[in-house]
Amino acid sequence: MTETPITVAILAGGKSVRMGRDKAFVPFNGRFLIQTIIDTLTGVGDELLIISNTPAEYVRFGLPLFSDRYVDHGSLGGLHTAVYYASHPHTLVVACDMPYLNRDLLRYLLDLRHEADIIVPRWTKFPEPMHAVYSKRCLPAIERKLDANRLKIIRFYEEMNVRYVDRAEIEKMGGNGRSFANINTPQELLAAR
Repeated sequence: MTETPITVAILAGGKSVRMGRDKAFVPFNGRFLIQTIIDTLTGVGDELLIISNTPAEYVRFGLPLFSDRYVDHGSLGGLHTAVYYASHPHTLVVACDMPYLNRDLLRYLLDLRHEADIIVPRWTKFPEPMHAVYSKRCLPAIERKLDANRLKIIRFYEEMNVRYVDRAEIEKMGGNGRSFANINTPQELLAAR
């Protein structure tokens, strides 16, 4: 199968209501949380983007920055922006608050990218849409949901060919579910430290 280049996108556009401040910039192991994510993802793909509605705050990282095309449309709007602006046919999308990303698992998901429109892990019975690979073929379905203000990410999955990567496969990659953990509150941040 022909190898195609890959875009990796970090969604950093959330309101961080439960944290009380921008999650991307909370201290984590001596640096900003988002720097941990950037360091983990560097070299995983051919292009690394940050999606944020406050791009001036992220200029310091020297990465391409894009703001939501559909403003105030939550994570689905951020996902759409990432896939829309990606230079390549497949985009690995992760959230900025996931400090335990497993590079082996991410590479495994990317290796499967030609099998379906969406490659998404499912550690429990629910998919992990902010830790998944999306094809540009997803854009029309995402746009229909955005236009209808149906913002739950997995709603557009019903229109796409989805390849779920379940627990047994994840465990073979050394995954224990921690890769999907995110930090939403000061208490979770304290526990993670």
